[in-house]
Amino acid sequence: MTSPGAADFTADAIKVHRRGSGPPLVLLHCLGVDHGLWSIAAAGLEDRYTLLSYDFPGHGETPVPRAYAIEDLSRQLVLLLDREGIASAHLAGISLGGLVAQHFAATNPKRVERLALIDTTPRYDETARGMWAERARAARTAGVASLLPSILEIWFTAEFIAENPPAVRYVRERFAAASGEGYALACEALAAADLRPLASSISAPTLVLCGSDELPAFREAAQWLTRTIRKAEFVWLSPARHASILQQPHAFQQLMRTFLA
Repeated sequence: MTSPGAADFTADAIKVHRRGSGPPLVLLHCLGVDHGLWSIAAAGLEDRYTLLSYDFPGHGETPVPRAYAIEDLSRQLVLLLDREGIASAHLAGISLGGLVAQHFAATNPKRVERLALIDTTPRYDETARGMWAERARAARTAGVASLLPSILEIWFTAEFIAENPPAVRYVRERFAAASGEGYALACEALAAADLRPLASSISAPTLVLCGSDELPAFREAAQWLTRTIRKAEFVWLSPARHASILQQPHAFQQLMRTFLA
């Protein structure tokens, strides 16, 4: 599905952040945070790769848009790569970013060298779709920070939350600053997405990563993606939940070094 405002959904207002040197690695963040996630999760890759990250619409530095679909975010990535002069790149996305990465890799196969899909799914079931509607309503009426108690329990193990390391503090800060409407629009895009018909079209070598303590639906989705994508391999990150690469950044970076090499 493409949103009614898709024709106006450009890359003009998006700032791309570059760090490091080497082949380009594009990094797509998850819901409610921003490109700063990768300063924690991927910093150790800067010596071998040019890391490119940016904020999805309604997140961080990027203005709140009209309603949109995952397909619009994928087409927006095409425009960003064109603008940055990048013909092809490695691509990694977590959760929301993982859905965008799936669509982009399936519809732009020549532009993806290698693909990493992290704690993501091609489609949310009916229960989860109802949850997205509740979260969108709460974000608009009570603010994104009101969701933090339940989100932290989904994203991190209890022990990690109790330690309150920089990764947990980062998520708290981002959710406190997040746009309610920006968050709600992303929730609605996630609820509407169904990328299952595209998965078998992904031709890039793919690394599927999932936290060992993830919700069952995400563990099942990771296994489904691994079976359906022709050149996919699967790895658990442990201990970790939905924000696995924030809890296990060094393990993630080592896996990526091996996979991308």
